[in-house]
Amino acid sequence: MGTTAEYDVIIVGAGPAGLTAALYAGRSMLRTVVLEAGVPGGELLRTETIEDYPGFEHIEGWDLAQRFENHARKFGAEFRNGGRVTAVRKGDDGIFDVETEEGDHLRAPAVIVTAGGTPVLLNVPGETEYAGKGVSYCAICDGAFFKGHTIAVVGGGDAAVEESDFLTRYAEKVYLIHRRDELRASGILQQRLKANPKIEVIWDTVVTSVEGDEKGLVHALRLRNVKTGAERCLDATGLFVFIGFRPNTGIVEAHVDHDELGYLRTDINMQTSLGGLFAAGDVRAQLTRQVTTAAGDGTTAAIAAEKYLAARRG
Repeated sequence: MGTTAEYDVIIVGAGPAGLTAALYAGRSMLRTVVLEAGVPGGELLRTETIEDYPGFEHIEGWDLAQRFENHARKFGAEFRNGGRVTAVRKGDDGIFDVETEEGDHLRAPAVIVTAGGTPVLLNVPGETEYAGKGVSYCAICDGAFFKGHTIAVVGGGDAAVEESDFLTRYAEKVYLIHRRDELRASGILQQRLKANPKIEVIWDTVVTSVEGDEKGLVHALRLRNVKTGAERCLDATGLFVFIGFRPNTGIVEAHVDHDELGYLRTDINMQTSLGGLFAAGDVRAQLTRQVTTAAGDGTTAAIAAEKYLAARRG
């Protein structure tokens, strides 16, 4: 049987945005709980090494995640791990009820959704095994690790084409692998792609497996032509997957304003169209999704939530 508990602020998700929000909510002396289905850290735990967070020229993703968590705990934030949130609903009294799969019901007048998003996976052998060890879903995050390498990008939309072009800043050769014979990307991006001598498109092809070496790093990809069925091995030390990204917004039961891809729209205070519901990090509609922007979102959301609660109390 589930439990019930009352808080000032409930934070859904313990990635960089959620952990930063917890830090600032705790500093504001708010009764704060962070709900996380897994281990605190979010996408930080999918990145082996981080070199683009200010103050750390080189830090392991798990180490930075631990530092974030410890800092939030220092200021009194409570953590509940292992219970996935299944619903966020607002009652007629203005209080939110956050339900977990274990049947717990947590109540608070303010909720900050930092549940992030989930990259669409290829779901092929070796993909999850080598995630962070050659397989990546973020060119800005990991591109610098592939200086002088031969790498591959999978996808055919704007993200795949734009990131392929970006990755040529580092890689010696970039293969763009697409399952069809034409790209979905905008015309201007396709022109840029064709003008880049470092990029070669492999048409009508899918990745069937990711192969690793004795060091546990990616060294080759198995490919299959969808029209001919012919298979081949492509030597590559990196695989960047850009076939989609799904924000984890389905837990919010009420209608909340969002963009065409499902990302929550917020005002400058990170508040959504539903009063008392804030959004920060990868779940929010914005230009870029980095650790730095997530932390900034979390800061703003927590401070805005504190002001919202003060106004609510009158």
